[in-house]
Amino acid sequence: MNNLNAEDNWHHHLSIALANNQIECCYFLKDGFHLLQLNHHIIIHLVSLQNPFSAGKLIQLQEIYAINNIKLVHLWEDLWLSRPVLVLARIKSLLGKNVRIYGRKTKIFKVTKPEADEFLNQNHLQGSVSSRYKFGLFEKEELVAVATFSALRKMNHSENYRSAELIRFAVKAGYSITGGLSKLISHFLETYKPNDLMTYADRDWSAGEAYTKLGFEQTDILEPMVYLLDENLKRLIKKDYQTARQEVFNTGSIKFILWF
Repeated sequence: MNNLNAEDNWHHHLSIALANNQIECCYFLKDGFHLLQLNHHIIIHLVSLQNPFSAGKLIQLQEIYAINNIKLVHLWEDLWLSRPVLVLARIKSLLGKNVRIYGRKTKIFKVTKPEADEFLNQNHLQGSVSSRYKFGLFEKEELVAVATFSALRKMNHSENYRSAELIRFAVKAGYSITGGLSKLISHFLETYKPNDLMTYADRDWSAGEAYTKLGFEQTDILEPMVYLLDENLKRLIKKDYQTARQEVFNTGSIKFILWF
């Protein structure tokens, strides 16, 4: 990482981790933003806990780079400090450096709540949350991906109309599964037959490209959220926690719906 001030410890540790994983990058400072260029199409913005920016400013930065077909990811300091292995895995996935598995060679089975929670907490940046249905992809005997879904909800706008949500999807760190998400969604649709399936993309990391490829349509953009960090740097919704060491925020979410 060229010209990086080693006094900024988390930047320095990230640079060492990237180098150890044979990931080349170029550091540069522009308009107060600390940026890592990984290739011609991917830039990571390093967001320290003490920063002068608003969520709107970070969204604007993404939009500026998107005009030039460059994906800009906001990597917050707390995520790097609390989940470095997952952050590195996500970066390697963006660069196409993962081991590839083909979805057609996997099998789908229901997984228990403890199994899903353990897998998601180990392999999803936001960890596990409550869900109704939980399915796993297995390669031979190994669990390599998990998708969780909500219960079906009746909608008032049409008789017998039912909607569901894809709540979490995660692949084992270091792997990518071609057709894996599509296979899990198809299984859920065939089993429970909702009229639509909705999901959300975290704008800090994604514009939802994987969902649009599967036929989802963008229907809304949700406002940025403020979180509080506990003593373990876990993000908590502000209203649920009274005392915390630090506030952080994200750039919001993008809502997608797949209709049937």
